[in-house]
Amino acid sequence: MIETRDIRVDYDDVIAVRDLSLTIGPGEICGLIGPNGAGKTSLIRVLATLHRPTYGTARIAGFDTLEDVADARRAIGYMPDLAPVYGELRCREFLDLFAAAYHLPRRTRRTRVAEVLERVSLTSKRDALARTLSRGMTQRLVLAKTLLHEPRVLLLDEPASGLDPIARISLRTLLRDLSAEGRTVLISSHILNELSEFCTSIGIMERGRLVVHGDIDAVIAQHADAHARRFELRVSGASGPESAAALLRTAPGVSDVTVNGTSCSFDLAGDDAAAAHLLGDLVRAGVPVAAFGPHRRGVEDLLLRVGTMEAS
Repeated sequence: MIETRDIRVDYDDVIAVRDLSLTIGPGEICGLIGPNGAGKTSLIRVLATLHRPTYGTARIAGFDTLEDVADARRAIGYMPDLAPVYGELRCREFLDLFAAAYHLPRRTRRTRVAEVLERVSLTSKRDALARTLSRGMTQRLVLAKTLLHEPRVLLLDEPASGLDPIARISLRTLLRDLSAEGRTVLISSHILNELSEFCTSIGIMERGRLVVHGDIDAVIAQHADAHARRFELRVSGASGPESAAALLRTAPGVSDVTVNGTSCSFDLAGDDAAAAHLLGDLVRAGVPVAAFGPHRRGVEDLLLRVGTMEAS
């Protein structure tokens, strides 16, 4: 559904995207992450047919973004970061305007506008002026506009920007639903740990290059430390965490012990047998263990690890 081959984007003397090749399949939710200036927005604008690459090719739903622009655009739902809205229009009027621009039949526009307002939880604001919406509500209105023509591919640049926690949960649910419908989503976001909760794949950009891409769990496992795994120990009792941390710091194979509330996290060198042996030692020492197990490294850990590798 999304395919690029050797995409390069130059801005005068700046190379924003360097020879980038990427393939994303139907129903996939791919999280695109990286520091500011990594080239994420430039790549998304190329895919959205809004910027012509210096060289390379891109295809959306099988359509070449340079040769089959109209067909590619019909397949795309594009949501830029902090997109402007027409403040003097009511929300339903704003959406009806874009429904007409998408060539939706007049007889179906009202129904379709009501459907997308419901999907983004803005039905109660249908008659509100767009300029009266909060930043988070404005983001949801733009997302509703993006969904109007039922695109097969969604290109979302920071869609969670300005959303409150409840709205972000709703966004995650909506993206999962769209994926289940077979739609493909490429999402750029700085809310890294949330990406691992709904993305099926991940892509990390550094200095215009795609340095990591693949199934999210496989990529996290691939870049984890082969000699040490991160574990988390939760204890009961006020003095439990500090006492447990003191014991852990003297245990063989244990390093980087940190305390956070009632939990301790630490690196442990060795296999499952080493973990079982350590747990037994903690119990015999009287540590009130409430939970013990490996800590699933998230997208934030992955970005820091890959970024460090690139910098070195």
